[in-house]
Amino acid sequence: MAVTITDDVAHVQLNRPDKLNAINLEVIDGLIDAARMLRSRRDIRAIVLGGRGRSFSAGLDFASTFTDKKRVARYFLPGLRRANRFQRVNAIWRELPIPVIAVVHGHCFGAGLQLALGADFRLTTPDAQWSIMEAKWGLVPDMSGTVPLAELVPSDVAMSLTMSGRIISGQEAAGLGLATHAHDDPQTAAGELVGELSARSPDSVAATKRLLYGTRRGTIRSALRLERALQAKMFRSPNTRIARKAGESKTEPQFGHRTFGS
Repeated sequence: MAVTITDDVAHVQLNRPDKLNAINLEVIDGLIDAARMLRSRRDIRAIVLGGRGRSFSAGLDFASTFTDKKRVARYFLPGLRRANRFQRVNAIWRELPIPVIAVVHGHCFGAGLQLALGADFRLTTPDAQWSIMEAKWGLVPDMSGTVPLAELVPSDVAMSLTMSGRIISGQEAAGLGLATHAHDDPQTAAGELVGELSARSPDSVAATKRLLYGTRRGTIRSALRLERALQAKMFRSPNTRIARKAGESKTEPQFGHRTFGS
C-alpha cells in the first residue's frame, strides 16, 4: 500500500503493479490500516483510492492468498461486529466520516470491483474493464460488495452481472450506475470533485454521508429521527457558523478541521 497526503487530500494506492494490483492478505491488512489511520485525521478533506500501474485491481490473488490457509480461515471468521476481515476491507470506507473517491482504470475485477463499490464515488476511464468475477470461479461475492451493488442498480441488473460475471466497459458501468461518471482522465475529475467537496463544511459533508447511508434501509420514522439528530449537531458545529458568516458576507469560507465524526 502507498499512502500520501497532499493539501488535506489522502491518496491511497494499491501498489502491486506487477500483479495488476491483485488483492492478497497483505493488501487487505494495508487497506484496513490505512482507513483506520485516516479516520483519526480530522484535517483530511477527501480520500482518493486508486491503483498504480496498468490497473485499478484485477481481483483477489488466489495463488498468494491461499498459501496460508489457516490465516485465510481466521480472516473469514466473523468479528465482533459480524463482519469478517474480507468484508471489513471494503465496508470500512463507507464508515469513514470522509468522502472516498475511487479512480478506476484498466481492470476492476472481483475483489477490486467490490473495493471500488465501497467508495462513495467511482470515476472510471471509459475503456476500463469491470466484472463481478466471482461467478467464473463458482463463487459468490463475499467482500461486502453486494450491499452497495443492491443500492446502485436494479435487482435484475445486479443478478445478471453477478450470475454471469461478464465484463463490461467503464462507460457501460457508468450508464448502469455502478460508476458515478466515466472520464478520459478520471484522476483530474477526482481532483475537481475534491475541490467541490472541500468548498463545503467538512462537518456537513461527513454528516451528509452518514445521513444518506443511514436512511437507505431504515423506516421513514428512523430516517426523520436521524435527520433531526444530525441537524442538531450541525447547529452546534463551528464550521456551520463559518459557512453562515461567509454566506452573509459573500466571502469564501475558511473552514477549520472536521469536528463531526470519530
